[in-house]
Amino acid sequence: MNIDDDKNNDFFEDEVPDPVKEEKKPVYTPDDPRYWEQPEDPFSHLRTSRARTRRMWWWAALTAVLIGVLVALYIRYFVPTVSEAYETGYVDRIEKSGQLLKSYEGVLLPYKNLMDTLRPYEGDLRFSTTDTDVAVQLKKMHFANLPVRVHYKVYRTDVPWRGETKVYITAVDSVNPRDILPPDRQPEFIKSRMNAANENKEVRK
Repeated sequence: MNIDDDKNNDFFEDEVPDPVKEEKKPVYTPDDPRYWEQPEDPFSHLRTSRARTRRMWWWAALTAVLIGVLVALYIRYFVPTVSEAYETGYVDRIEKSGQLLKSYEGVLLPYKNLMDTLRPYEGDLRFSTTDTDVAVQLKKMHFANLPVRVHYKVYRTDVPWRGETKVYITAVDSVNPRDILPPDRQPEFIKSRMNAANENKEVRK
């Protein structure tokens, strides 16, 4: 092999031929008869058309909006703003109401509002419940004129199947008046004060 043979042809200095450009196949529309004469592409069923892609995006957006609406409705009507709360007071009224969906509606006079003589009365606690056992306990305490401690939840809005108010009573406990009344409001203390006042009047007479 002669080393000088490479000197005759310098491949780096030769002109590089231009790449052969493939001719673009004409694209026919369904209106053109030649469109139906083209050979069928075996992978055409795997390709999605623009209309199909647009339709898929529309369905995805609609599904997302629907899920968002359902979540918002669930939060508004089924998720309480206050999941656990307590109030102590006296049952002023409780009644069964409703045409198709029955519920028990009542009013509780909060103890803290009744005993606060410095500030104006803040109002009653209006409540609802559909639990018959809870309603029976509230009626018993109402007839006995005894204080109760109610457990309740507060929702964003009232619904017919839950009652006419946003406050829903879940449980009721009995309360000893001596545990919630201050010493100067205890029945024994008030009776002793009244007896002492009556004795002073008799002495003056």
